[in-house]
Amino acid sequence: MPKSQLLELYAHGLGVIQEARLEFGPGFNVLTGETGAGKTLLLGALDLCLGGDGSVTRAAIATDMRAAAVFNMNGEREIVLTRESGTSGRLRSAIDGASSSAEALRALADELIVIHGQHDSLTLRKRGEVLRLVDAKGHVSVEDLSRTRRDLQEAQRERTSLGGDAEERIRELDFVAFQIDELEATAIGSTVELDETLEELTRLTELRDGQTALVEVLDNLDADGDVAVFTQFARAINRLPIGEAYDPARELLRNALEQSREAVHELAALSEPESFDASALKELEDRATVLQALVRKYGSLSIALSTLDDLRERRLALVAASSRSAALDGEIEAMTERLATLAEQALRERTAASESLTRAVAEQLSRVALAHAELRFVVAGDDGSEAQILFTPNPGQPEGPLQTLASGGELSRVLLALSLESAHEDVVAVFDEVDAGIGGQVAQQIGECLRELGQYQQVLAVTHLASVAAKADQHFVVEKQIDHEDVRTSVRALSGDERVEEIARMLAGDEITLESRALARQMLETQR
Repeated sequence: MPKSQLLELYAHGLGVIQEARLEFGPGFNVLTGETGAGKTLLLGALDLCLGGDGSVTRAAIATDMRAAAVFNMNGEREIVLTRESGTSGRLRSAIDGASSSAEALRALADELIVIHGQHDSLTLRKRGEVLRLVDAKGHVSVEDLSRTRRDLQEAQRERTSLGGDAEERIRELDFVAFQIDELEATAIGSTVELDETLEELTRLTELRDGQTALVEVLDNLDADGDVAVFTQFARAINRLPIGEAYDPARELLRNALEQSREAVHELAALSEPESFDASALKELEDRATVLQALVRKYGSLSIALSTLDDLRERRLALVAASSRSAALDGEIEAMTERLATLAEQALRERTAASESLTRAVAEQLSRVALAHAELRFVVAGDDGSEAQILFTPNPGQPEGPLQTLASGGELSRVLLALSLESAHEDVVAVFDEVDAGIGGQVAQQIGECLRELGQYQQVLAVTHLASVAAKADQHFVVEKQIDHEDVRTSVRALSGDERVEEIARMLAGDEITLESRALARQMLETQR
């Protein structure tokens, strides 16, 4: 069973289609009807379900429009894609009844179905799809190439993230090492070391200044020599006149001198020249100078310490980067060489595959009314990934890109020829009037091609030609009924005599004859 199959298409409130429901079968399904009956609207409903913008059917969308498509995936589960309009005219999307988006529908549709229309045969316009066909034909695998390319890109990104070249890293490493040596040389004890140093420096400075002043005071008061205050005080007392009248004052002065001497003796006991270390003070002053310079440079000792940690980490990173960079350079060189080898191999294989596919499709062109056309698959680029189809409708005319030179009908028939050669079971194939502008024996060939394709994947085709419709496994007719000013379209499956009548109408028009019925019956019996 094909990977996907369209089981049912439902449309409501879409132009002249009040309500229509089609249940498709496997193989080749055909949709016929008079011009203007609504076949295009039905394909528009399908396009809406696949996430289309409704450009073909936008003017026909009613406020209560609803379209749904039911697919079977892998023969295991069904999936329902829905679009409906609200009172605002905005289209709402759903997958299996759950709200979704048009983007999600389009992404899912790529796995389910492809529509080849007169003006939107987009499959062959995509270089990626053309390349896929070439690779499928030649069984070309580029997994190693893609993996190597990804690995190379990742290695190059990592190489760039390491920053600069080897010389730049060496210069940065030297500068980082200089900064680390500078900070380590200061041997910062803690984040508060400067405060502690300044406090101790203040204490020692006060001690030094106090000892100096005390020595000077002691020398002035009670030193050896005539200039000492106590010596002169004693002399002055001795020069006082003798007499009872002066004795009380003399006694008070002598007591004062003795008390002063006792006070000086107490001060002398506080004088400890050995308690003050001038070298310690010098060391503290030098340390404070160094720490203050760091604070001016970094803002604080805390920042200086964190900067030292950062610099040590950066040095480790630079050393590791140098080592990793050298290894990456070797890896990049090896991967670059391997990539070139794999790309060259892919180019050879794709070139051979494109030539083989060109020959194979050329054999199908006459079957799809393109007997005089020429079509060529070409690949370019280092790995042959730049693929396109060159086309010329007639001998002697210059070739060019298929999407530029081929008409809508030619595009559809090229798709049919290509599908015959590379038939697969992945998706449902829809052909919108692939038989436009042809007839007779060529139309029969188109019908046979569609029937043959239907053996590999489900096919849905819209046609005006009886010889194409007669080849189908299932036949649906779109009919328009006019009742005064009320125009409605209905869709129904045909079988037996009803199908004979529709084929006869397609052969003879509105005036069906015995001959057209007989021919229609003969055409249908031939397919059995």
